[in-house]
Amino acid sequence: MKKTPKPDSTRTPPEPSESHAEIEDWLRRRVMPDLHPVVQALDESIRKTIPKLQYAIKWKRAYYGLPKLGWIIELAPYDVSANVVFFGGAEFDPPPPLGTTGRTRYVKVKTLEEANASEMRGWIKQAARVRGWR
Repeated sequence: MKKTPKPDSTRTPPEPSESHAEIEDWLRRRVMPDLHPVVQALDESIRKTIPKLQYAIKWKRAYYGLPKLGWIIELAPYDVSANVVFFGGAEFDPPPPLGTTGRTRYVKVKTLEEANASEMRGWIKQAARVRGWR
């Protein structure tokens, strides 16, 4: 039987931290070696693009947020790709291509080229201006 995910409204958001240390530890211990450069590049791009971020790890995923907007980006690495989830992505112009429910949209990233693409940087910039998950 297929398990349906709970809507965000029934899930408890992670507790924010000003320290990036928990994400650094997560990168070292939880991300598959072949995918590590891709996730590292995404993390660096997010931190470089959006000032005054808050961080958290929950459900084996990294969360990036802003105090006034909530959680705006989630990084979810798997074996061969990482999902970059934008909690307000439906409001982006253009929106990320995957996801059809609610305001959340995401993109699968498999290569450094995809992680460093101008379109990815544009979505990260837009995430800093759109309400996220609270």
